[in-house]
Amino acid sequence: MGAEDGRVPGKPLAERTPPEAYFVGSAVFHYLGPAFAVLLFARVEPLGVAWLRIVSAAAVFALWRRPWRAFARMDRAAKRLVVALGIVFAVMNACFYLAIDALPLGTVAAIEFLPVILLAAVGARTVRNGLALGLAVVGVYLLTDVELEAEPVGVAFAFANAALFATYIVLAHRLSRIASFGRLDGLAAAMLVAAVAVTPLGGGSAVPALLDPALLLAGIGVGIASSVVPYVFDQLAMARLPRATYALMVSILPATATIIGIVVLRQVPSPLELAGVALVVVGVAVHRERAEGARSAGRSEAQGAEVPSRP
Repeated sequence: MGAEDGRVPGKPLAERTPPEAYFVGSAVFHYLGPAFAVLLFARVEPLGVAWLRIVSAAAVFALWRRPWRAFARMDRAAKRLVVALGIVFAVMNACFYLAIDALPLGTVAAIEFLPVILLAAVGARTVRNGLALGLAVVGVYLLTDVELEAEPVGVAFAFANAALFATYIVLAHRLSRIASFGRLDGLAAAMLVAAVAVTPLGGGSAVPALLDPALLLAGIGVGIASSVVPYVFDQLAMARLPRATYALMVSILPATATIIGIVVLRQVPSPLELAGVALVVVGVAVHRERAEGARSAGRSEAQGAEVPSRP
């Protein structure tokens, strides 16, 4: 054993596991959790499930990271950033769940990546990013043209979720640049703020689950699958994958959401919807973030700050 089977004696399992495996696990759980959430909508309203997701994730992060200690050390500007990120988490997840209640999971996932490419195009005005943005816009047009007449409210929530996702990217990027505390501590503190902020939106809708142990456990499972496991896997992947490689791998997320929608929810897309998702996938794969110099790029490779994943 040891050197003969390629493993380094004494090396932790987390370091022996290929980073690509962590990314695949993260990609699956990012949308497997929401798929299970859709199945809960028959018993609990979408805003109630969103509340369960955020509160259960906040409880896990609170027990694990004790984020109030990091929050107490922050200066006023950092605390405002954490509070803003927590509010964005709350409203974004509420919009996301209302969107996937009306639209296929793959469609919502594809729409939410449009701002990622738009931000890259604004930050680095290149022909490549212009092409990426054009492909994504056409893809999203194909998807929304299919759904707009039947589910205009769902489409509106999907675009609201996408706009908030863009805001999340900006805020999470700023948070990751504060060296006085760990990135997970900042996210954990923001999740506690989100738990408070989402309560007026979905706390009342979650009451049926609080009175049913089976539903409560299912809601906690959604929170862990959606917001805890992916975060941990993301950190393990981003710590060892070059930023460019990670950015390219992110392009599979809309396709992953579509496949999970088919397998778990029986949401079989039409050829036009498949074409739309494919164009968004290519757009995400083609786009490139603005170069920020070797020192900044090295920090981004370690933290994944430029390409945050779905919260």
